[in-house]
Amino acid sequence: MAYTMTPTLAGPVGSQYCVCKVELSVCGQNLLDRDVTSKSDPFCVLFMEVNGKWVELDRTETAVNNLNPAFAKKFIIDYHFEEVQKLKFALFDQDKSSMQLYEHDFLGEFSCTLGMIVSSKKITRTLLLGNGKPAGKGMITIAAQELSDNRVITLSMAGRKLDKKDLFGKSDPFLEFYKPGDDGKWMLVHRTEVIRYTLDPTWKPFTVPLVSLCSGDVEKLIKVVCYDYDSDGGHDFIGEFQTSVARMCDAQDAFPLEMECINPKKQKKKKNYKNSGIIIVNSCKITRDFSFLDYILGGCQLMFTVGIDFTASNGNPQDPSSLHYINPMGTNEYLSAIWAVGQIIQDYDTDKMFPALGFGAQLPPDWKVSHEFAINFNPTNPFCSGVEGIVQAYSACLPHIRFYGPTNFSPIINHVARFASQATQQEAASQYFILLIITDGVISDMDETRHAVVQASKLPMSIIIVGVGNADFAAMEFLDGDSRVLRSHTGEEAVRDIVQFVPFRDFRNAPKETLAKAVLAELPQQVVQYFKHQNLPPINSEQA
Repeated sequence: MAYTMTPTLAGPVGSQYCVCKVELSVCGQNLLDRDVTSKSDPFCVLFMEVNGKWVELDRTETAVNNLNPAFAKKFIIDYHFEEVQKLKFALFDQDKSSMQLYEHDFLGEFSCTLGMIVSSKKITRTLLLGNGKPAGKGMITIAAQELSDNRVITLSMAGRKLDKKDLFGKSDPFLEFYKPGDDGKWMLVHRTEVIRYTLDPTWKPFTVPLVSLCSGDVEKLIKVVCYDYDSDGGHDFIGEFQTSVARMCDAQDAFPLEMECINPKKQKKKKNYKNSGIIIVNSCKITRDFSFLDYILGGCQLMFTVGIDFTASNGNPQDPSSLHYINPMGTNEYLSAIWAVGQIIQDYDTDKMFPALGFGAQLPPDWKVSHEFAINFNPTNPFCSGVEGIVQAYSACLPHIRFYGPTNFSPIINHVARFASQATQQEAASQYFILLIITDGVISDMDETRHAVVQASKLPMSIIIVGVGNADFAAMEFLDGDSRVLRSHTGEEAVRDIVQFVPFRDFRNAPKETLAKAVLAELPQQVVQYFKHQNLPPINSEQA
């Protein structure tokens, strides 16, 4: 019988170990020559937009006499998927030793979002002068790399002929793994479960981040200690040994690695002491625990579709009380939701062509109700160019449709699911689909929608629902499986939680960035969860 001691240090492997730091490498090409007697001495300064102002984060070294510099100094930035992180790279020709930038000649700049860089992995763009014109033939190349060791190690351990420690029975052995700490002392990193009443235990295989076990250094010595469990906490020492991950990796399924478990006190006292048993490494495998950034940097595209509720409960769009009324500022809650989500997602789709669909309206010329129509009225090509294109198509279609009903979600969910289903043929993580539904109220086809969500949970797909207005959104909360597993009307359970619901009213008076953060917070985890479940690596992944 096996049971787990509490507290245990064996935590789940996943996102909490993913340190989302991105390293940016910068090169310049054909920079302007500002020096009379020699070439420019360029350096690069990185700015980030904070509350509408450019704040300097860091600067590179100066490349002396060089119009094509490759800077050795890297920029390291915390990456937040759910935020628009605006960056500006400005190049200067160093003229003096002053830290003040106005003392140096300006060579050009380039602005973009961090999302643009990581979704492309590497970009080369024209440098611009302050007037927006090209800085001669000057170009800048920026490459991104995630700074995290995402390797995990899976160990399968056993013991043989361990010392008997219990007076009336055998031992209850467990193992503890230690690595050297910065202070030179051994630091506990993992404890196995206890196996009761045996001198020949086989522990369950376990997985820990490689950085936890040996700080990512496979040659580093680690210490393994074997104890006999006592319920009062006074565990009896059986023996120990030191090894390294590199040595344990010699173990293969057919050729286990055996190490003597030594009790130093017994070794000193007894002349004929051999060991206190054998600890066996049956297998040792290092793999990569891919993060969201690994998939994005590997080339995964986020395919974005918008579904807009045009049912009669929204009110006449000409009436200022309508949820579809576009106010003098040129916005409403529907447009705010499209902008908040779209401006983040669009960086992760290279062609930036997004299908925009409507439901619950009567369409010309025969005024039949439709629950799945292209808001640009082009059913064979419902794509809009960027978020601006969606906004234009939305504003243009309002005068030409009649708001009707009912509020059916399932047709649009099934529409996106058909495309996501085709993507399941992929052999690597190349596409993931995101459907944003913006709605004002109660779902009419709840059984069909539950069924559609449960089926979509098996696909590379997530659904974001933003509720506008002041209706009762209890049904939406039900679809968002944060508190319980969603089931279809037939009883089938969703494989994973793919719905995120947010009521817009909670964010009416908050900065627009907070809506995007709330809506997109779970998405990276959902993307990783799907591809891991399907055992799909990033397109361009290095093996461990």
